[in-house]
Amino acid sequence: MSRPLRFDLAGAIHHVTVRGNARERVFRDESDRTRWQETLERTVERFGWLVLAYCQMGNHYHLLVETPQPTLSRGMRQLNGVYAQRFNRRHGRVGHLFQARFHATLVERDEHLLAVAAYIPLNPVRAGLCGKPEDWRWSSYRATIGLEPPGFLASDRLLSFFEEEREQARRRPRAGSPRRAGHPRPPGPLGRPRGAGSS
Repeated sequence: MSRPLRFDLAGAIHHVTVRGNARERVFRDESDRTRWQETLERTVERFGWLVLAYCQMGNHYHLLVETPQPTLSRGMRQLNGVYAQRFNRRHGRVGHLFQARFHATLVERDEHLLAVAAYIPLNPVRAGLCGKPEDWRWSSYRATIGLEPPGFLASDRLLSFFEEEREQARRRPRAGSPRRAGHPRPPGPLGRPRGAGSS
């Protein structure tokens, strides 16, 4: 059976999901989570990615990434391969850590981007791991809303899609009640295809 087509496109935004093999945990403790973040940062530096959002769970992780060059497959091979080697060595295990290479969805419209940007940090809340997205240390949300330095995160790039002043956009995801399906009310006119007059 052939592998599914990958969207390795310059300037594309992808929602990437990676799951543990047989639903096993891919993060056993804080040290694993820190090592994954370090590996992601090195991948970002090597391939010039813009990481808009990420969230580490127990047996999977989410990544919202813009690839200025068509390097998604090579970068994911680097990220997952290096992290799996470090994880296996540290925990004395052998074999595949991840269920498959990765699953990626191409994000082509503003409303899809905003929905994914809201969905990713809500994962630990829905899983009962924390009460609010900003309580979860292992996602990009705290940096996005200005509670932590952004580091390698392209938080200004993400906020630019909200079409508001930066400080207003930082407050927006935290204000009011979440909309249907837990998504915050998206600001500004949406619905245009990405790249057609959007930031």
